[in-house]
Amino acid sequence: MSERGSASLALVGVVALVLVLAVGLGAVGSYLRARVEATTAADAAALAAAPVTFLPFGTKGTPTDEAARFARLNGARITSCACPLDPSWEPRTVEVRTELIVAIWPLGRFRVIGVGRAEFVPALLLEP
Repeated sequence: MSERGSASLALVGVVALVLVLAVGLGAVGSYLRARVEATTAADAAALAAAPVTFLPFGTKGTPTDEAARFARLNGARITSCACPLDPSWEPRTVEVRTELIVAIWPLGRFRVIGVGRAEFVPALLLEP
């Protein structure tokens, strides 16, 4: 029995393993990137909605409308916005959840959620 050609068989196995690892790392990288993008969109939406809970500040809609607009500008859509109108001078925190659909080859499409929070203190508007 000859062992001729066994090195090329081992090489094929190593190449196949490297390709599987590369595809896996690419999929994980795509997911992590989408997660960062969803969180960034949620943070931007929360920052935009927080001051609108006190006064419209030139916007034409509600805090939720403003959050949705900023999430959309960042490629996501909001799934929830805890940002009720509050005319008091008390500090408030808003929370926005966004959703981003990402295609990860070869696994398919996934829904990635981002959460952003922002605090707004209306009394700081009075400081010089």
